[in-house]
Amino acid sequence: MEILQEILLGLCRLFLHPLTYIAILVTYFIGLVRVKRERKHFRIRVFDFIYELRFLFWPGLAIGLLLSIITIAVGVVVPIGMIVLIGVLIFILSGPWTFRWLTPSYIIGLAVIVSLFLPREAGSDTFTRWMSEAGETNLSSLAILLALLVIAEGYLIWKYGSRATSPEIFKSKRGLPVGSHISQRLWLVPLFLLIPSEGFSAPFSWWPLLNINGQEFYFFFVPFSIGFFQRMKAMHPKQSVEFTGKRVLGLGIVTAVLAIPASFFPVFTVFIALVAIVGREWISISQRLEDARLPFFFTQRKNGSIVLGVLPKSPAEAMGIKVGEVIVRVNGEDIAGEQDFYQALQKNRALCKLEVLDLNNEIRIVQRALYDGEHHELGILFVEDHETSVG
Repeated sequence: MEILQEILLGLCRLFLHPLTYIAILVTYFIGLVRVKRERKHFRIRVFDFIYELRFLFWPGLAIGLLLSIITIAVGVVVPIGMIVLIGVLIFILSGPWTFRWLTPSYIIGLAVIVSLFLPREAGSDTFTRWMSEAGETNLSSLAILLALLVIAEGYLIWKYGSRATSPEIFKSKRGLPVGSHISQRLWLVPLFLLIPSEGFSAPFSWWPLLNINGQEFYFFFVPFSIGFFQRMKAMHPKQSVEFTGKRVLGLGIVTAVLAIPASFFPVFTVFIALVAIVGREWISISQRLEDARLPFFFTQRKNGSIVLGVLPKSPAEAMGIKVGEVIVRVNGEDIAGEQDFYQALQKNRALCKLEVLDLNNEIRIVQRALYDGEHHELGILFVEDHETSVG
């Protein structure tokens, strides 16, 4: 009952923790920047400015609960000094210029490396005592925590990172308009960690105290922030992001395997931290290099118009039009660009019949009755020069 009570209270404390409000502010800032970019390129926002908040707490809450059960079951113990160090790193890496490093590989990996250089002598003041606790942290516990959070990061990117990516337009080296997509997410994964009761005074009388093998531990609640940023020019957004997610998931599995010998040789955790940092950076760099090497995906076509974006709750979304598909015929007429698309729409103001080349290179036909004004507002974004309008 004490554990269940602490879980319920911990969920309430989620909204009292300063890192939670920092994450909310960062997510709000991400939404404002995205809306500004979309209005600049398309004169309309694709998603509202609080759209990213829908991904902030879910499914991170469920994943955090599962990871908490695992960490408690295997006996992961992290002193309050290390938790403070991790919190400081989360705060530093939450900035707009460091957001892409807001991953468990950097947060926990850097915490492991920094702890090696902290003094071990406990002083009388709180700050010195925290540094000493961080320096004396059981490294094998950090190895397990690192592996679990990297696996969680990979799963979140794989399953949720490609949802509602944001389109943009830029100029190629030849001066032609080219489309790309940006995925920028922030997830909160709240964890319950065990901390030694020695040197920690519970702020409330009801704070649960566990006795494990003669040692006393408190629960401590930490909302871990996991950030993700990726720009896609040469691949379909869903394919590109899912590929990255699988790579990160693979890195998490590797760190989990390496965490086994770290249980017997804690110093091996330093090597695991370096593997996680280098591996995560390699994943990011290789994605950018592959994206630069391959031809652009969202470019103007000789036959048809590629769909760069679809506005939510628009006629195009109701018709099942998807990003990356190519509209080849409108109301029975071949089109070779956006201008042809508009002209063909004007010829039948009551019905919109589209022949679409889908992502499997198969033609399908979609149609829908149009109402007054809808032929101007189907909700499709195309790649075009300078001022981009909505199809």
